[in-house]
Amino acid sequence: MTTASLVVSTYNWKEALALCLQSIAAQKVLPMEVIVADDGSRADTAELIRTMARDFPVPLIHAWQEDDGFRLARVRNLGIAASSGDYVIFLDGDLILHPLFVADHLATIRPDIFLQGGRLNATPEESARLLAGGKPKFSPFMDMEGRFKRKHALRLPWLARRKARNAEGGQMMGCNMGIWRSDLDRVNGFDDNYEGWGREDDDISARLKHAGLVRRPLRFAGLAIHLWHKTRWPDGIPPTEVLPNDRFFDKVLAEQTIRCERGLDAHVSARHAPPRQ
Repeated sequence: MTTASLVVSTYNWKEALALCLQSIAAQKVLPMEVIVADDGSRADTAELIRTMARDFPVPLIHAWQEDDGFRLARVRNLGIAASSGDYVIFLDGDLILHPLFVADHLATIRPDIFLQGGRLNATPEESARLLAGGKPKFSPFMDMEGRFKRKHALRLPWLARRKARNAEGGQMMGCNMGIWRSDLDRVNGFDDNYEGWGREDDDISARLKHAGLVRRPLRFAGLAIHLWHKTRWPDGIPPTEVLPNDRFFDKVLAEQTIRCERGLDAHVSARHAPPRQ
């Protein structure tokens, strides 16, 4: 039986993280463990995790690194290093999961592929309702952004499995992505060189493809609501500007890189826990 580890990235938004973890605890098929990959949050996040861990239905592990700018790739590697499941599902800590989210991933994954799921973007008003304790509504009629994406709020497992057999994956997003642990080891996880905004997800997707894997979509299953927040695009930088991470990614594509040099293997023997305060 395939075992799943969930790696949940977070940074200084404990209210959203609490809702995410509550939705994980309510899964019909539980993962074997949950690792919160924390990019340097304040002590209140650590306290939340310690409190929830007491009654959490599976081990809840806190992998933390110092706040030294946006280092999502590196903290995800810390999460992978702390995991022990066959299959690793990556989430952002501002997602609320459908109760069958993990079950859908496990029913759809198969050898030689990795899964790219989507998200249902809640409006600011709906996000405020959920953060105030409102019940999530997984429905095309929910208060969400993007009316043309409302069909993705339908859960149709038979159609999800069909699409995962016959279609290429959609837009690369690390907020809902599933990869076999053996394949993560093969490409050496995420590339720690990616610091600051963007491209770390595109990079690992490209290297997995260079290794012979196929990215498949997880649509009409694996549903997750994304809580609204302001964009994290760097202030003062136009979207057309080429950033350092773009140059890293261009090199990966040009050289057909499979295994990154600064990646998972630097972290597999280390334990990264937050300082107690």
